[in-house]
This record gives sequence, structure tokens and C-alpha cells, in this order.
Amino acid sequence: QVQLVESGGGLVKPGGSLRLSCAASGFPFAIVDMSWFRRVAGKEREWVATIGFSGRSSNYVDSVKGRFTLTRDNTKKTVYLQMNRLEPEDTAVYYCNWGDYWGQGTQVTVST
Repeated sequence: QVQLVESGGGLVKPGGSLRLSCAASGFPFAIVDMSWFRRVAGKEREWVATIGFSGRSSNYVDSVKGRFTLTRDNTKKTVYLQMNRLEPEDTAVYYCNWGDYWGQGTQVTVST
């Protein structure tokens, strides 16, 4: 069955960095786009970024452009979200997504 397993979340100070990973299985990973979303407590889930199946194209929500980078390794069936210059507003649970499938989420907290 389809599985998406996120990892890499944690507590970081403003200005710091984290790299999230999403290990995928159960579907043809190398030929599908992959996305990350996030949910701030009490708010709707928000799209963050999408990467094309080849890894050559990616799109980002305006609030993270220039700070976050989405990459993928199709041989490892894994996508990576490199998050730099983190801000308190980035605090959220981050979810990996393909179609109707979601991972369990990983908490990112940006705080002093």
C-alpha cells in the first residue's frame, strides 16, 4: 500500500535550518509530482511546495520562496525539503503528499 513517512522535524531557533525527508513506497514514485503542505495549529492546511517527477521543476508558496528548496532522489524514493532562514511563522506540522495520500506529519517548531 501507499506509504509516506516524514522525518527531520524538530525545534530550531529563528534563522536556523532543518531538512525534512519523506520516504515513499507503494506507488510509481519516479513518475509523479510530490508536494509538501503544512498546518499551523487552528488553521487550514497550506500548500508549501511541489516538485516535478524529474526533479527539474519546483514551485513554492510565496512565503517560503528563496528560503526553502525541494529536491528528490528517485533512486531512494525520497523527497527532501531543505528549510533555511526559518521564521517563527514556519512553525507547523509538515506533511508529505501525493494525490489523496498523506504522511503522518512531522512537527517543526521555530522558537527562541
